[in-house]
Amino acid sequence: MAPLLGGDIEYLGYLDHSALVALAGSAAVAVVSPCWDEPYGLVVAEALACGTPVAGYARGALPELLDDPTGILADPGDIPGLATAITAASTLDRRRVRVHAERTCSLTTMVDNYESLYRALAS
Repeated sequence: MAPLLGGDIEYLGYLDHSALVALAGSAAVAVVSPCWDEPYGLVVAEALACGTPVAGYARGALPELLDDPTGILADPGDIPGLATAITAASTLDRRRVRVHAERTCSLTTMVDNYESLYRALAS
């Protein structure tokens, strides 16, 4: 794959968990451009947990996981819009991104949401 990427892109290959977290945490923006409607978007949650703002396409769960202080979304397939979203996301407050992740993606929040859903379905 590396020879196909060109000189501006460095292919890193497999990274263990700690190296991946360090890389994601040092990125200016996580760019997420799913080809299908992901039901959760673990990559987004992991980026947010690292305090890394997200730019991506508004499809699948991404609109539910992100809000203006944590990420910027473009219409699906809008490449110029995604480029604008990347630039805008790079200016977002990383501390607010991390706080958002703690508030919306934590185990406690997930369990509370599932319990609420199960109660609603059972009643």
